[in-house]
Amino acid sequence: MRVMAVVWPVTMLFAGLLGLAFYLSQGRAEAKTGGDNHEEQPMSVSVAKGTSHCGAGCALGDLIAEWLAFAIPAIAVLGGWGWIFEDKMFAVWVIDFVLAFVIGIAFQYFAIAPMRQQGVRRNVMDAIKADAASITAWQVGMFGLMALVQLVLFPAWCGGRAPVNSPEFWFAMQWAMLAGFATSYPVNWLLIRAGVKERM
Repeated sequence: MRVMAVVWPVTMLFAGLLGLAFYLSQGRAEAKTGGDNHEEQPMSVSVAKGTSHCGAGCALGDLIAEWLAFAIPAIAVLGGWGWIFEDKMFAVWVIDFVLAFVIGIAFQYFAIAPMRQQGVRRNVMDAIKADAASITAWQVGMFGLMALVQLVLFPAWCGGRAPVNSPEFWFAMQWAMLAGFATSYPVNWLLIRAGVKERM
């Protein structure tokens, strides 16, 4: 799957050395065999690859949304700032979710489209069916940890929230992405077991 050429580096952005080790042990093995060893690898590896694939779209969506809302604060109005949410952070999370969902579905589309001889609309619907629940589970874990850090831990430790342009924010976001991986992993397992999502 060509989309994995994007997934692996993005996974390493948030998973660091763990992501690199996973790529070296599984991603390179996949490249050498042409990616046709799905049935031979353990289910846990297939699920981890599927979760990383889903997470890469989420990570890119969150990265773009956070910096976009930082650079152009009025963008947060699209997420409900001032008319649904008084707190800008929650409005930005709406934009995070939308971009993560769109990019995650696009990643899934480009994973399944080459394997299936069917129309664009059908492939898009299959991509949504395969990844909607796992993307949502990822974002729940990520937002949950970011809420804990930004609303409880940083105010207690640092006297306030970390701004987007700080290393503290992105350090917390790395941990939040790992939390997203943890909450999305069992959902991916169920989707693959049920045949809704392909093994990777």
